[in-house]
Amino acid sequence: MSEDKAYELGFFHKYLSVWVALCILIGIGLGRVIPGVAETLSEIQIEQVNIPIAILLFAMMYPIMLQIDFSEVVNAVKAPRAVVLTLIVNWLIKPFSMFFFAWLFMRVIWAPYIGYELAGEYMAGMILLGIAPCTAMVLVFSYLAKGFMGLTLVLVAINSLAMLVLYAPLGNFLLGVAEMPIPFWTIFLSIMLYVGVSLVAGYITRKRLIATRGIDWYERVFLKHMGTISVVALLATLIYLFMLQGEVIIENPLGVVMIAIPLIIQILFIFGVGYLAAKLIGLTYEEAAPASMIGASNHFEVAIATAVTVFGLGSGAALSTVVGVLIEVPIMLVLVTICLRTARWFPKLSAYTNKMAGDER
Repeated sequence: MSEDKAYELGFFHKYLSVWVALCILIGIGLGRVIPGVAETLSEIQIEQVNIPIAILLFAMMYPIMLQIDFSEVVNAVKAPRAVVLTLIVNWLIKPFSMFFFAWLFMRVIWAPYIGYELAGEYMAGMILLGIAPCTAMVLVFSYLAKGFMGLTLVLVAINSLAMLVLYAPLGNFLLGVAEMPIPFWTIFLSIMLYVGVSLVAGYITRKRLIATRGIDWYERVFLKHMGTISVVALLATLIYLFMLQGEVIIENPLGVVMIAIPLIIQILFIFGVGYLAAKLIGLTYEEAAPASMIGASNHFEVAIATAVTVFGLGSGAALSTVVGVLIEVPIMLVLVTICLRTARWFPKLSAYTNKMAGDER
């Protein structure tokens, strides 16, 4: 397979933004038509982790875990530059750039059009998104961008551990709330359910099937449609999320726009910083794509749970985190396309290149 062909998207993936938009509309419509179902499902929780969402995210992550050659994880550990880059971007730059953009828009640009208290709530929700780098769906985006999945898994693990330690202190500092009750178990359980369970299941399945049926059958037969299953699960997750939160968006369209603009700028800014830095320090494309996208994406599940816990379901902070969901997938798909089209800017693929990229050495 040629290098150009390796980075092309199929029909389903090429128009994924269209399917995403349709699923958002379907979710909002279902939430209005059958609100009782959405409310019932939203109450199925453990430590504020929504179990239906956990199941849907497992369906999204498991097919991707099946396609990871876990021996690549060992090689990924040998690429410390990518790890250091993502830690710097996610924890030394992203929280403070999000604070800056939130302050700039809510306290300066939008100040004449919005009350001081509501603007503060909007800022709080945006900050909660900014201190929660993605630890689940970035696996989907990295997969679509033909990134090095072994490295992506390492980055997810490291950032998950960092979030357990840094989320509460950063939240307290940036929000200026001395006793902010960050739900530790919400963070811990979400990471375990969204990433840990699918990781273990994928590893066991891969190991046993390759041992019994062989690598050729595994890759040519078993994995044939797994990528599509993962994307379908992503779309189903969006329908469910917007069944739960769509009414909030409909009731406050102006607030949605005010929040969405700085969030989009933040995503593009952080991606640009990570992608340019990856180029400057000589990362390969397969390293650069996941290293830059993990900061651009957010762990919106934790951000939503924290906003609801601290500020309330009907607060401006909760609305900000929901808007984060609204814009994240379409914008991240745009970044995936940018990555694929700029792959030639980076050095040749490394020797431990991800087999899913389909390149023939």
